[in-house]
Amino acid sequence: MLYEVGSKPPQTVSSLRRTLSLDAGYISRLLTLLTRRNLICHAVSKNDGREKLLTLSPSGEQTLAELNEKASRQIERLLEPLSRSQRVALVGSLARVRSILSTAPKPPIKVIRLGEVDDDALRLLSEYYDAVSVVQRDTPGEIRKMTRHKALVIWLAYLQEKAVGCVALRTLPSIPFAGECKRLYVQPMARGNGIANLLLGDLEAFACSKGLRWVYLDTKDDLKTAIAVYRKRGYRSCKRYNDNPQATVFLRKRIGT
Repeated sequence: MLYEVGSKPPQTVSSLRRTLSLDAGYISRLLTLLTRRNLICHAVSKNDGREKLLTLSPSGEQTLAELNEKASRQIERLLEPLSRSQRVALVGSLARVRSILSTAPKPPIKVIRLGEVDDDALRLLSEYYDAVSVVQRDTPGEIRKMTRHKALVIWLAYLQEKAVGCVALRTLPSIPFAGECKRLYVQPMARGNGIANLLLGDLEAFACSKGLRWVYLDTKDDLKTAIAVYRKRGYRSCKRYNDNPQATVFLRKRIGT
């Protein structure tokens, strides 16, 4: 309650009740207790005499600061034994939780790592090739062979049970402890739902679990939306690492120690 009052002062009793979803009587008892402890101050609203405006007293601000400091130390103790790769995986998981629990209701999305290539994967990859005019295209047979030999891992994103996006992680033998993000694609009708971010999150967490330290990718200057997504997730420019004739932008992200 101190956090809510301190985060958006002045807070009204009714808005506090809505935010915390607590019974009016229970809210009243808590406020009385906090007021007696000189942690919260009351003032009558000029707009509505029936409403009380709540703010933290100097003692309340100090108490809240102490509580926040204790919470920070507790978080530090929880994170201290984790390796860098585990922290990266944790941050990715929290980002996905935040996306799922976002305030605006969104249609259900699920991301699945394929054990073998299916028709949905081949369909989306074909759409991707056409959308960005890929010259060097893997054939369905080559894709199936790579996935069987674990040289390529594919994720599909489903929106309301329909496959609408894909991404792949390919081994990168030329660079130790590195993999390459390939074929990130979301159908136009499904964009705006955070699907690309979810796909990348699962790919990075998987790569980290396999002991990889870097994820590389290439793209083209004109794919500005995709580049913005990559940079927001922490991908930074690097030197050319392949002979892809269409690629003009090269990025990488450190995901493990």
